[in-house]
Amino acid sequence: MSSGIINGLPFMKMHGLGNDFVVLDAREKAIPVTPALAKAVGHRHFGVGFDQLAVISNGAGDAHLAFYNSDGSVSAACGNATRCIARSLMEESGKTQLHLTTDRGDLVAVDMGAGLTAVNMGQPQLTWQDIPLSHAMDTIELPIDGAPTATGMGNPHCTFFVDDVAAVDLAQFGPSIEHHPFFPNRTNVQVAQVIGADHIRMRVWERGVGVTLASGSSSCATAVAAARRGLTGRTVRMDLDGGTLHIDWREDGVWMTGPTAHVFSGTLTPAFLDTLT
Repeated sequence: MSSGIINGLPFMKMHGLGNDFVVLDAREKAIPVTPALAKAVGHRHFGVGFDQLAVISNGAGDAHLAFYNSDGSVSAACGNATRCIARSLMEESGKTQLHLTTDRGDLVAVDMGAGLTAVNMGQPQLTWQDIPLSHAMDTIELPIDGAPTATGMGNPHCTFFVDDVAAVDLAQFGPSIEHHPFFPNRTNVQVAQVIGADHIRMRVWERGVGVTLASGSSSCATAVAAARRGLTGRTVRMDLDGGTLHIDWREDGVWMTGPTAHVFSGTLTPAFLDTLT
């Protein structure tokens, strides 16, 4: 792996509400990201640690973003990482609006002022084929105990509405739903408690990661699910373990707004990269 990277591999460590990322910049030189690299860097004891690895490369817009989970699998979307990278690129370029491309599709990010960054995560996928599910079924209430709602945001989501999110043992419950046979690509899992018509408390089990402090795409999926079920309006405050996001499901897509943080920059050493060969 370290061949040609004699001085190591620079990275940024970022987070959105504690949902944390390692970001690699491949705009000047391609970086051969492999599942082994993602898993090694993602390990919180033997690597750097992250919920997702994000790679910036050149694209049709201001940049192209690719995402990897800490188990090495690929994700088409990562809302909080998109916001973090958008903030960094805005500071670098002086722009207040960006056009980003991802495997999820084209995304628009906007500087909202006061340290807040918004991204339009696009329209949700609501049909069983697009989420995807294993076969035709009602996506608003799946035939699973608890009648959860399935939503696609470039990645699959399964949202359970409960009376008390704190009472759910998410570390035990999450894996059983992530690998449910209804979800051929596995799924992210949310437990959500409706506080009011514009307020939700939510906790997350992320596919390929585990329990996380926040998740942007999960927040969008939960807001969409709540609106479809008539539990809330289309604009909600989403309180997660790591903080608060604001979600607005508009005609042009699901907008997510919140804070970001660039914690530090560092370099993966050649010696560390050599262990991956």
